[in-house]
Amino acid sequence: MKLNHFAAAAVATVALPVLVACAATAGTAVAADVTYRADVAPMLKTHCADCHSAAAGAPTIKEYDLAKDKYKKEKVGPRVDTYETVLQLIAYPDAGAFMRRLDDGTSQYAGGKPGNMYKHLGETEAERAKNLATLKAWVGEGGWNLNRFKARKDVPGLTKEQMEKLVLKY
Repeated sequence: MKLNHFAAAAVATVALPVLVACAATAGTAVAADVTYRADVAPMLKTHCADCHSAAAGAPTIKEYDLAKDKYKKEKVGPRVDTYETVLQLIAYPDAGAFMRRLDDGTSQYAGGKPGNMYKHLGETEAERAKNLATLKAWVGEGGWNLNRFKARKDVPGLTKEQMEKLVLKY
């Protein structure tokens, strides 16, 4: 049975929350202790909200996508001030965007180059490393991937197995 683009999008919209919810229960012991509410949201509020929140005038991911050239020129990125907006930058529709921006350059496919927002994870390298470790634990062991849904250059597309490793506990 073939699905048209509309039906495939509808399936993805319904299936993704179910996939994330199922993956949330399969995390490691360390990741089980890290939650969005207790650990990630306060970190994002401290280090990201000045630029990437509704209060700062940052666009939603859909608003950003509709006027990407404008926002790139203005050096404005999408919001990361709610659980839902962060999930969109991790899993769908912009798989890996969160990780690509915040990576320290040591992940596969980073090429030794930290993401453009890594420097904002803390005042010192020790604080940045600690905050990155917290984010990686929250995402889940094996869930921190720089891949997009479709392959780009030498980076393969995101796999189902990689998606299943996401924990993202609320």
